[in-house]
Amino acid sequence: MLLGSRCALVPVSLGTFFKHLPRSKPTPIFPSKTLTTTATIHFDALDSRQKHQIHLYVDTLLDWNQRMNLTAVREAGEVMERHIDDSLAIIPPITDSYLSNCGASFGNLSLIDVGSGAGLPGLVLAIACPDWKVTLMESMSKRCVFLEHAVNHVGLSNVEIVRGRAENLGQDVCFREKYDVAVARAVAEMRILAEYCLPLVRVGGLFVAAKGHDPQMEVKNAEKAIQILGASIRQLCPVESHSPYGQRTAIVCLKTSPTPKKYPRDPGTPSDEPCACSSLTVSGVD
Repeated sequence: MLLGSRCALVPVSLGTFFKHLPRSKPTPIFPSKTLTTTATIHFDALDSRQKHQIHLYVDTLLDWNQRMNLTAVREAGEVMERHIDDSLAIIPPITDSYLSNCGASFGNLSLIDVGSGAGLPGLVLAIACPDWKVTLMESMSKRCVFLEHAVNHVGLSNVEIVRGRAENLGQDVCFREKYDVAVARAVAEMRILAEYCLPLVRVGGLFVAAKGHDPQMEVKNAEKAIQILGASIRQLCPVESHSPYGQRTAIVCLKTSPTPKKYPRDPGTPSDEPCACSSLTVSGVD
């Protein structure tokens, strides 16, 4: 049963074994130059059980997509290229950045996927990294029902689903500053996304945003907002992808101090009045 009350999480079942994947080398963006890496995370790097779980998830996604709007992609091959590869590609930036910036092992990370939607990237990360404790946050009830079905059908014990808005849950003591890592993909531009995600991250943890091939202007415009929310931009990690541009970017932020209590603001306010508001062009996920 999906619950919307405070601290209400929905547990699900059995996970698999994580196989270390090729790592990209995250590069400081401020003040150093950005270094492009050619490392790519491939589906082939997963073990046979994980591959089977990915296929189960893709089949379930496409089946449910006929009845509700989960993705614009309609073919399994395209889901693998555009969604699965993209989701797997942010694992090395997370693990490498966590080791270098947080001084701790990434073996038992607590990670929250903000605005999980169809479970991208969070459900895919949970398959590839069964030692991680993954929370899928989604505000739409129908999508939460899909997520509950998908994680049970795939067979995962390391996933929890919570229904709610980031603006509300970020002010909830059960979620505020409780996670090692917050991730988001194709949710909003960086200033808005930072207000959704950073209140959920513990001091010393990471916020990782999956963005498009050329997010520099968006990142520059978000720098002040990220500082206000208690973090700093540490790395811009390019990763290869089956996108029209052949590349995505993982933007890594390190949380260095508690988020001021006023953030996140009331639902709708971050998107209507972004923190440290300035005009920009958004670099989303194609």
